[in-house]
Amino acid sequence: MSFPFPFAGHSCLQATEKKDQIEMTEEPLWVFGYGSLLWNPGFDVAERQLARLSGYQRSFCMWSIHHRGTEEDPGLVLALDAVEGALCDGVGFRVPDAKRDVTLAYLRERELISSAYLEVTCNLDLSDGRRVAALAYVVDTTHSQYCGGLPLSRQAEVISSAIGGRGPNTEYLWNTVNHLEELGIVDPELRWLADEVTRLKAQ
Repeated sequence: MSFPFPFAGHSCLQATEKKDQIEMTEEPLWVFGYGSLLWNPGFDVAERQLARLSGYQRSFCMWSIHHRGTEEDPGLVLALDAVEGALCDGVGFRVPDAKRDVTLAYLRERELISSAYLEVTCNLDLSDGRRVAALAYVVDTTHSQYCGGLPLSRQAEVISSAIGGRGPNTEYLWNTVNHLEELGIVDPELRWLADEVTRLKAQ
């Protein structure tokens, strides 16, 4: 995927600090998808564009104790971790204006289930040259579920066996990698994990 313009550093505000503005503004609601939202957004979409978020990297840096694991046997899910100079490619989803409130409610119920994610609004660069303010869910590095820096080999071991309320952790990984690659987005770490988990499951 190529973008025809340069990128500035990230600029994000926590949505909880700007809640009234997020809900009341007349601007369209955009949502940044970088993980399961790519293949299972769960809300109506009026427009989708390849998009890039500056200042964050996608990684399996959050323990999952609900959707892809349990408290006794946690899995791993992707989150955005703030890293200077990093770039994360994904998809920007524009929500139909009439579905704005119901979509916000749905996303908060889905993503803020354990408060390990923070809801933020960020500048999102779209592949057609536009820059929009978009909702994104980033990891709270002070939360007990944060596990940034976990070795890839350990991530593969966890993902290969964990199961949560939304299904196997392997499904989450493979679906995300497949959809990223269908979009032309290459994520070497996720591709390595997908291959390694496939190898582990075949043993």
